[in-house]
Amino acid sequence: MSLPAIPPQELVALLVAVSFAAGLNVYATVATLGLLAHTHWLALPASLQMLGNWWIIAAAVALFGVEFFADKVPGFDLIWNALHTFIRVPVAALLAYQATSGLSPMEQAAAAAIGGTIALAAHGGKTAARAAVTPSPEPFSNIALSTAEDVGSVGLTWLATVHPYIAGGIALAGVVVVVLLIGLVWKALKSLFRGAEQAFAVKPAQ
Repeated sequence: MSLPAIPPQELVALLVAVSFAAGLNVYATVATLGLLAHTHWLALPASLQMLGNWWIIAAAVALFGVEFFADKVPGFDLIWNALHTFIRVPVAALLAYQATSGLSPMEQAAAAAIGGTIALAAHGGKTAARAAVTPSPEPFSNIALSTAEDVGSVGLTWLATVHPYIAGGIALAGVVVVVLLIGLVWKALKSLFRGAEQAFAVKPAQ
């Protein structure tokens, strides 16, 4: 059974929500989209039908499993999130670009830029929150925050398929919060990369 195509206005709202979700956890977002498409819950644009392939779903679930544990280790999560700045944002931009394949190349490029920017805002907000709790000597706050991000990513992606305008509104509200706290987010990003650089640095022999 084929599902009706997503109306353009709903597609925009869905892309806003999915881009934000990808900024939180890109593997959970891709896996959720793939499963929803494979079970015929969601009619993805033809250019994104590959997400419903079991190989893509399995790879995304496996990577989500790795991130689920890696992102909950205080200290290591700094390295993990620093590296994923270069994964979450490009993937969100690519999803937006592919989802708008029916538009002109200029409009596709604009969609990709917007998707990437929204993902960067979500990633920046996540980084700011993580920078605030990671230095805590106990690991429970870090684990709780990471779990909330995982649930938020899956939940927002699912919500975008049933109530795209609500999900898009939630994502835009998150972007507004990040913009209002841009100073803290920028400091957190610098702290994140500084921490990752120190973790990779090799200490000279004594």
